[in-house]
Amino acid sequence: MKLSQFKFDLPLNLIAQNPTKRREDSRLMVIERATGKIENKHFRDILDYFDDKDVFVVNNTKVFPARMYGRKEKTGASIEVFLLRELHKGNRLWDVIVDPARKIRVGNKLYFGDNDELVAEVIDNTTSRGRTIRFLWDGSEEEYRKLLQELGETPLPKYIKRKPDEEDRERYQTVYAKFEGAVAAPTAGLHFSPELIKRLEIKGIRFAEVTLHTGLGTFRPIEVEDLSKHKMDAEYYRIDEEACRIVNTAKAKGHRICSVGTTTMRAMESSFTADGNLKASEGWTNHFIHPPYDFSIADSLITNFHLPKTSLLIMACAFAGYDLMMEAYKKAIKDKYRFFSYGDAMLII
Repeated sequence: MKLSQFKFDLPLNLIAQNPTKRREDSRLMVIERATGKIENKHFRDILDYFDDKDVFVVNNTKVFPARMYGRKEKTGASIEVFLLRELHKGNRLWDVIVDPARKIRVGNKLYFGDNDELVAEVIDNTTSRGRTIRFLWDGSEEEYRKLLQELGETPLPKYIKRKPDEEDRERYQTVYAKFEGAVAAPTAGLHFSPELIKRLEIKGIRFAEVTLHTGLGTFRPIEVEDLSKHKMDAEYYRIDEEACRIVNTAKAKGHRICSVGTTTMRAMESSFTADGNLKASEGWTNHFIHPPYDFSIADSLITNFHLPKTSLLIMACAFAGYDLMMEAYKKAIKDKYRFFSYGDAMLII
């Protein structure tokens, strides 16, 4: 398929700027692939679609405050530094994106905090906007980590046209987040509250956890018309034996496996056996899922409403079917669903 087939007109006022008051109060569009039926519900109604011993697979990655603002040495020019990936904890090396990039050269020092609490040196150019920096810090690891947390800002996407606040530190994070490493939240999971999870568990539904540290590559614009030529940035993932046991046992007994989010789906589709079971593994995946595609593990998917021409929308179309998904998006715009990270959800069954 071609990239242009995933273009649609999205009114900017439908891009959610804030989360709902309670996580499960967001709306839920339910799409039945077998019948083409589309229903409007609320996320708390998800209970009605799953039964005892069904499994929800979630991504337990944790977002870190990746956006920092510093000053360039000598000139004092303001620089935004977006932490992408820590290369090695021992030597405090990070791959970052800097803006404006033209001002930042190898050897430059950057100062962070009102009193220059943290200093970094640029040691390499990686792309036009990418750099590798080393934080110069002689104190303890604990103090260094604390400073990164204090000086960093919740990395809300740029289409949210406001500064992040204290509420975002909690709400731009799933309630089951464990392992820090993501620069963007696995947004399908933002709709789950502890209370809703408890109600699902009381009904007999199991939860399995995988990890995929969402990077900016997930959201990087696709610049080729032929989707087979698009290359995703690699993202770290981990699937342990316990997750495999929960998923494969349920699958063997004919219970439903629901992927909570496209990142969870990418992790599972990066690690399965020849007979269609989830396989324990750890590594980096650049798996780009686009139509046509045969999914191996999950038979249902929870996902948010995505922006046009993105890899997230393309994967959702691969799962639901292109025509049905585009019909659902037309309905979502007509019915004023809220889009993207803080927006509403859809359940594809």
